[in-house]
Amino acid sequence: MSVWFKGESEHDCDIGRVRNALESHGEFFVGVVSRMPGMTEVELVEQTSDAVTIRTNEGLMDRTNISKRLEDDRVVMEFDERYEAGSSVTVTSHYSHEFAQSDTGVTHRIVISDVETRGFMGFFYRRFGSSKMGTAVLTAHKAYFDKPVV
Repeated sequence: MSVWFKGESEHDCDIGRVRNALESHGEFFVGVVSRMPGMTEVELVEQTSDAVTIRTNEGLMDRTNISKRLEDDRVVMEFDERYEAGSSVTVTSHYSHEFAQSDTGVTHRIVISDVETRGFMGFFYRRFGSSKMGTAVLTAHKAYFDKPVV
């Protein structure tokens, strides 16, 4: 496993909210991805018990091999992603999210690994995109979980 990005943030919610959000991983992924920078259109195309396909204004995102481990004070979710961003870049990667109850809310730890992409644009993405992309993923999760429950 080649780690590309590792980071963490705090969410103003409890682990029950995380657990409830993950009951429908398709709805959850759409909610988070729609909060990523530059995402103006995000649509769930298909959902199965361990996969989703999401169409965005930038391309097609397939998340497969989705697994969830639910514990009393911790939730771990992992998946593989293939993201075709237009015709210029296709990125494959593995995501591991850990949400753990803390004294002040939920600590979210993320590891993005095994990032592969080809070509000139892919080289720049692999080499220089980890911090920007990883931080954007953490920020999108924070915006999703810190929003008021409707």
